[in-house]
Amino acid sequence: MSLAPLFAVDAVDLFERPVKLRMPFRFGVVTLTAAPQAFVRVRIRLEDGRQAEGMAAELMAPKWFDKNPALSNDDNFEQLRNALRIARELYTDGGVDSAFGHFARHYRAQIGRGAHQGLNSLVANYGPALIDRAVLDALCRALHRPFHEVIRSNLAGIQVTPLTPDLAGFELDSFLAGLRPAEKIDARHTVGLVDPITANDPHDAVGDGLPETLEEVVSTYGHRWFKLKVAGNVDADVARLLRIASVLDRIDGTYHSTLDGNEQYDSIEGVQQLWQRMRAEAGLQRLCDSVIFIEQPIKRTAALAQDVSALSAQKPVILDESDDTLDAFVQGKERGYLGVSSKTCKGLYKSILNRARCARWNALAGDERFIMSAEDLTIQAGLALQQDLALVSLLGITHVERNGHHYVNGMAALGAGEQQAFLDAHPDLYERSHGAVRLRLQGGELHIGSLHRGAGFASCAAPDWNSLQPIADP
Repeated sequence: MSLAPLFAVDAVDLFERPVKLRMPFRFGVVTLTAAPQAFVRVRIRLEDGRQAEGMAAELMAPKWFDKNPALSNDDNFEQLRNALRIARELYTDGGVDSAFGHFARHYRAQIGRGAHQGLNSLVANYGPALIDRAVLDALCRALHRPFHEVIRSNLAGIQVTPLTPDLAGFELDSFLAGLRPAEKIDARHTVGLVDPITANDPHDAVGDGLPETLEEVVSTYGHRWFKLKVAGNVDADVARLLRIASVLDRIDGTYHSTLDGNEQYDSIEGVQQLWQRMRAEAGLQRLCDSVIFIEQPIKRTAALAQDVSALSAQKPVILDESDDTLDAFVQGKERGYLGVSSKTCKGLYKSILNRARCARWNALAGDERFIMSAEDLTIQAGLALQQDLALVSLLGITHVERNGHHYVNGMAALGAGEQQAFLDAHPDLYERSHGAVRLRLQGGELHIGSLHRGAGFASCAAPDWNSLQPIADP
């Protein structure tokens, strides 16, 4: 293994700013119209005395990490702030270690302290998910190297530990060295549960000149990849999918889709019934053929207790919300799950380790049955978007769910200087249109070459820190 630099985390600063959606986004049990975005800034000190700063950002989405209906959205936001506060204390008191070493050292304590505050593991891991990215960004800047070089050379110090005994004997260094970032990636457009499909659908028109209906999205952005939300009611889901198919089937050539259950089904039987009904509908044949996997359709309380092998034999079933610990994918594999999602809000090291598992299991099976997907949580343009894209591209994932650019009016709420800084630094990824800097989509693709150049974790620009609100202690 390459000698990973050791360092201390001297400071962790926590901030947030509000994000307002231009149109409502319904997933699972919530219709999202606004949420804070969290920002982290860290300072590290290497053993030779060098210091560097790093940064990360992530939306605080309600009713995804913890879907307890008794909790308000504000309760959910405060849970995520608490996860950040716990991680800040652990990392700044954590002594000297490698980037991965800091993560591994605090993993169990983070979950334990979170549980003491009533936080489930998915919520608790939100704190390290941001701080680890900021720490790695700082390391990249200290070494004057881009993210992909630091990971491929394993200067982060990623290794097999007692947290991942199933990877014992796996050549992590060789796996990491074989990763290659791409210059572009397909954007998989999310169709939310209240999104208008055609202009005839009743909806509160935004009228800002940007696409609102699925028809407009397809014609404007040229997507060929889609993520379709289902809501746990077979009749209603099939009826909505028929309306979606009536639009997607107009696309010339092949299109691809995924089904996202967001834990809305109580059992595998309900999901199988949905799939059987879909296959039986003449108007859904092309859409069914387009589906490449089904994402977390079963409530997390039952997902890892039920065998999904029969459905996975028809379409791979993958984990998302149930991927709340480092061994969740290993448990899921035993129940017939064939894949797992990468989400930066769940942790970048988890994504890397799960991708390594896919490589190992596929080598043993002699095929590519185990897959990893790249999913969004209304990720916002700027730091969060760029770090997520850089990670999933390096992991070899060729398409990624992207929805933040559709539900939020780009960088319109940010200061002119911050918008221009990101546009100047990453002109392949952003453009200026409709009065703001926003994501640039070309034929349904995102061009991301600029994310792989320059020191740091995928960003040659920074937020306007003076415009952010510090996250106060309770």
